[in-house]
Amino acid sequence: MNPSRTAVAAKAGDVSFNIHIFKKMAGKLIFVVGGARSGKSGFALKLAGDLPGPKAYMATARALDLEMEERISAHKKDRGPGWETIEEPEDVAERIIALNGYGAIVLDCLTLWLMNLIEAGVDDVKVKERAVRLAEACKGSDACVIAVSNELGLGIVPENPLARRFRDLAGVVNQLVARAADEFYFVAAGIPLRLK
Repeated sequence: MNPSRTAVAAKAGDVSFNIHIFKKMAGKLIFVVGGARSGKSGFALKLAGDLPGPKAYMATARALDLEMEERISAHKKDRGPGWETIEEPEDVAERIIALNGYGAIVLDCLTLWLMNLIEAGVDDVKVKERAVRLAEACKGSDACVIAVSNELGLGIVPENPLARRFRDLAGVVNQLVARAADEFYFVAAGIPLRLK
């Protein structure tokens, strides 16, 4: 199919074109990393929004206080209609495996997921194993999975052992997922840079 026909087919809602894209994107893992308020989640939502098929947003955040409840509510409002929200703070790989019929799943975010695992008493070895299992689940999904994470390694070394452990594990988890990803983006000040 030549580019001009592709554009016409996409605009016309050509079913065969959409099925082709849907199948091509199945099992694709896109990884988006950036700092706090860098625009990484918005970029992930834009990538997913451009794909055919139903959309799911898998949230790993827990509403532990009023401020977090307000953040979650604002994120839901920003996504708008057409998104199914799935809240899963710990068993993310298992939930991705169980989900069927989506064109795209945005998993936001791996650093909150990591914090939940640490708070649940999961040791470092098990965290790494779960990160590998997560990457495998994303690659085995019938959807395109767009995973979002924070880059924590660009700042100063934290002064306490728990913060250093969290920062170091976040770096390891990000490396494991980036290695498995088909595409990898770093977002800074709202500008995405494709690195893979």
